[in-house]
Amino acid sequence: MGNAGNIQPVQWRNDSLVLLDQRRLPAREEVLVLETVEEVTRAITDLVVRGAPAIGIAAAYGVVLAARSRLAEGDRQWRSLLCGDLELLAAARPTAVNLAWAVARMRACMVDVPESELLARLLDEACAIHAEDVAANQRMGMLGAALIDPGSGVLTHCNAGALATGGYGTALGVIRSAWHAGKLTRVFADETRPWLQGSRLTAWELARSEIPVTVIADSAAATLMREGRIQWVVVGADRVAANGDVINKIGTYSLAVLARAHGVRFMVVAPTSTIDLDTASGEQVPIEVREWTEIWAATGSDKPPQGVDVLNRVFDVTPAELISAIVTEKGVLAPVSGPGIESLQKG
Repeated sequence: MGNAGNIQPVQWRNDSLVLLDQRRLPAREEVLVLETVEEVTRAITDLVVRGAPAIGIAAAYGVVLAARSRLAEGDRQWRSLLCGDLELLAAARPTAVNLAWAVARMRACMVDVPESELLARLLDEACAIHAEDVAANQRMGMLGAALIDPGSGVLTHCNAGALATGGYGTALGVIRSAWHAGKLTRVFADETRPWLQGSRLTAWELARSEIPVTVIADSAAATLMREGRIQWVVVGADRVAANGDVINKIGTYSLAVLARAHGVRFMVVAPTSTIDLDTASGEQVPIEVREWTEIWAATGSDKPPQGVDVLNRVFDVTPAELISAIVTEKGVLAPVSGPGIESLQKG
């Protein structure tokens, strides 16, 4: 099945949350040791940890830290104070549904649990979320690779690998499995503006796993498709709406349109925890807008000229009809439909 180069973006070690600081890659491999839920919330907001599944796992461990702190304070109102901590944690990034899903799952563990047993119960649940994600990634890797014909070239966008998950990866899990099965001729990675997750993170991951990769400018994808060098686009997801619309890194929608125009198939790989049945379509999802400086930094100047605005939307919505297949740990959905999404999530 192939390995993930021993990449561990999220670890629980010595009663602390240890995060690989993804802002420093690929130049430096640094870790941050977090002791409080406030530190975890800031790390999620500041992209120390990113990728929907990894954010959810980090948040689960963050709940453990929050509970430990509130119990140590000895305040009789510790439960209500802890609930406030969890609300702030769940709001750290609004688009990726795994964050709220993980916090809700951890919150459910607090019900009817004696105070003396709470920390052990929460830690067990956080570790379970982490382990389940790794197992799901490996399953999705196998299922997605089975869809790819030998001799294919694939393009991926942003980073949906070990760095974005508990390990192995969603989209990169499929790519790892397909590569080690001898099915791929080449892997292309969009640079993914403005944070360059493709060129900084995906390329680093694949090189570490000894999988050759070619980094391309985001705007080069159409030309490679026209030349017949790409047979599949394989991406992850931050949220899948009830009708099959996919919310993912900005630029994903563009690739889906280009893929349809060139006869290239389009695969979304995500665990069922990313499915949001409470959201009817992608148009209802809050799309995160980040600081303009993230885009403008590439120009080398301090600020835009007077009268110039910069819009930094970091996600977009890919309509279900543009998606060839959605791969989850519970199975493959092709074609994509609302009833199919519901059956996957509940299956």
